[in-house]
Amino acid sequence: MTEQMQRIVLASRPDGEPTDDNFRLETVDLPQPGEGEVLVKSHYMSLDPYMRGRMDDAKSYAAPVPIGGTMEAGAVGEVIASNSPHFKPGDFAFGMLGWASHGCLPAKELRKLDPAQGPITAALGVLGMPGFTGWHGLTAYGRPEAGETLVVAAATGPVGSMVGQLAKLAGLRVVGIAGGADKCKLATETFGFDACLDHRAYADAKSLRKDLAEACPKGIDIYFENVGGKVLEAVLPLMNPHGRIPICGMIAWYNAGGLGAGASDVALTGPNIWRNILVKFLSVNGFIISNHFDRYPEFLKEVAPKVASGEIRFLEDIATGLENTPEAFRSLLKGGNTGKQIVKLI
Repeated sequence: MTEQMQRIVLASRPDGEPTDDNFRLETVDLPQPGEGEVLVKSHYMSLDPYMRGRMDDAKSYAAPVPIGGTMEAGAVGEVIASNSPHFKPGDFAFGMLGWASHGCLPAKELRKLDPAQGPITAALGVLGMPGFTGWHGLTAYGRPEAGETLVVAAATGPVGSMVGQLAKLAGLRVVGIAGGADKCKLATETFGFDACLDHRAYADAKSLRKDLAEACPKGIDIYFENVGGKVLEAVLPLMNPHGRIPICGMIAWYNAGGLGAGASDVALTGPNIWRNILVKFLSVNGFIISNHFDRYPEFLKEVAPKVASGEIRFLEDIATGLENTPEAFRSLLKGGNTGKQIVKLI
């Protein structure tokens, strides 16, 4: 067993887009598991947009990463030491191990994985938090019905692709919005969306709305919100009466800091948003997936067989090396990834 480990800590809080100066790579002593704890060597680590919010010192649903603290992340890896009867060396597990080569957690905070059932990276994406987010938001708040129209942005990401594929299986018309022609092609040809628009091809929300209206001739019944910004502005006037909007993110505004405070490109005003909600009787539900993990077994029971059979397809974008994590993270925030963004650590 190695005596030391590496980790990336938050060196300073970013002003806008994170830079290399906001992070610091450290080599520290390897922790030793205490009573009931398990030491895991991480093989793969997840990168997700929510991590940008954790870098700001702003009141939110979770505490920010402290200066000098290890950046937060879910990871999968191999147990190398255990003081719990539930894990033994050689087992594979998922846990919130951080931007680090190793992590030490209580056994109750880890989930055992079976590599024989598929790639362990699936626990970070299609069968992990992002896939679960898409499933829960759609089933609990989207309430899809056959024949309706659903729109989802970040269409080829792990959340958007899950939402779109589940909606197609339920008999809906599915229109994606993605960044670039290649991603739009993936949305239709790989994930089976009916149409996909490249938001980068439009100078403003008005022009995007025009083509979106043509792609949604019967209006929009469900808008799965994970980006905000220009896309929200384009979508909202096209919502049908009694439409539903599950909200799990607003990535277009994250780099503005303070959970979007001070974003300068937001044309939608509060009165405009509230009027649309009022006169169209819209149901708008924000949710944080960590509050709903009691439904996770239900998700796995329903979706894991669909992944195994190929009914639900997924893509992974794998960067290599802990030291390259900040660069991969910045790219993720700008839509530079194709599929679930993962960092390979060994």
